[in-house]
Amino acid sequence: MADTTDLIRMIGTDGTWAPTPAAEEYLDAAGAVTTEQLVGFLGDMVRCRAFDVEAGHLQRQGHLALWVPSYGQEAAQIGSGRAARAQDSIFPAYREHAVAMVRGVDPVSILSLLRGGTLGGWVPSERGNFHLYTLVIGSQTLHATGYAMGAQFDGTTATGDPATDEAVMVYFGDGATSQGDTNEALIFAASYQTPQVFLLQNNHWAISVPVERQSRAPLYRRAAGFGMPGVQVDGNDVLAMYAVTGTYLDRARAGGGPALIEALTYRIGAHTSADDPTKYRTETELASWTERDPLTRLRSYLTGRGVGQDVFDGLEQEGAQLAADVRRRTLQLTDPEPASMFAHVYSEPHPLLTAQAAWLADYEASFGGTE
Repeated sequence: MADTTDLIRMIGTDGTWAPTPAAEEYLDAAGAVTTEQLVGFLGDMVRCRAFDVEAGHLQRQGHLALWVPSYGQEAAQIGSGRAARAQDSIFPAYREHAVAMVRGVDPVSILSLLRGGTLGGWVPSERGNFHLYTLVIGSQTLHATGYAMGAQFDGTTATGDPATDEAVMVYFGDGATSQGDTNEALIFAASYQTPQVFLLQNNHWAISVPVERQSRAPLYRRAAGFGMPGVQVDGNDVLAMYAVTGTYLDRARAGGGPALIEALTYRIGAHTSADDPTKYRTETELASWTERDPLTRLRSYLTGRGVGQDVFDGLEQEGAQLAADVRRRTLQLTDPEPASMFAHVYSEPHPLLTAQAAWLADYEASFGGTE
């Protein structure tokens, strides 16, 4: 797992321009990114981190049932998420808060979902084709592959018009690579040459199981066994993530078939708020990855390109304002009516659910409205 010969990186860990040999074919794509765009990427990352930290506080204070932090994975998500076009469809796991936000999902919708207040969170077609969070590990890879096959059948991809051709991108973690669903999705994607990018965020831990125990070889190499390209990218380098993901999304839209991108990153926080990472990982390991913070790296790089401290201060202020707004609106959320749990389970009325809803109504009425 330590072999990084093929690692694609543009910006070094110290914030300097330091492309690796494997990055050569993506240099033109990276070079086309302006300083203004990179400042925008940093703003996305700052706002997501501020939201992430505030959500953690809200959970500890009893306002959320669970929180799933994305702290440390912002570059992997923003670089790839910003590379997608409006017509593309995104299938997340449950940690892709940064991607959700740039696709137009209200962050409070994420908190409402994790608070238990909604049945899904948002309507994908109204939120940048960003589909619902999936907590069943790896199942979203099959959903995405089926959707990509549908795009082929509908003729909405590989038409020769890059302005309208569609692609599908699905996010999953290193733990999901050990699931049957993910491997089946890769098989179908390769067989049907779907217009799809598999975006693997390798954050090195599947809850408490290290990636080394799941795979004796780097995960990106598995792609070759399915008959598709596989590349490994420094997931803490937002520019490399943007250039590489954009390249393979363009390829998918043009009919070139699926590809797998392994983003090497790290989960700085816990797996969820119910997890205690001190039980299974060392402080030394955590410190080594904290030093590679994607936000710090991009700030250093932008400083070298002449961006002033006033810009960074402004972005931090935007993050603080977003966090305050999220807290205010989360505290205003109300609990759903119990009967709403029966809605939208089936497309048509179902006798079993009708009976259960009636039982619940009778049970609540038995209390006579008293406290």
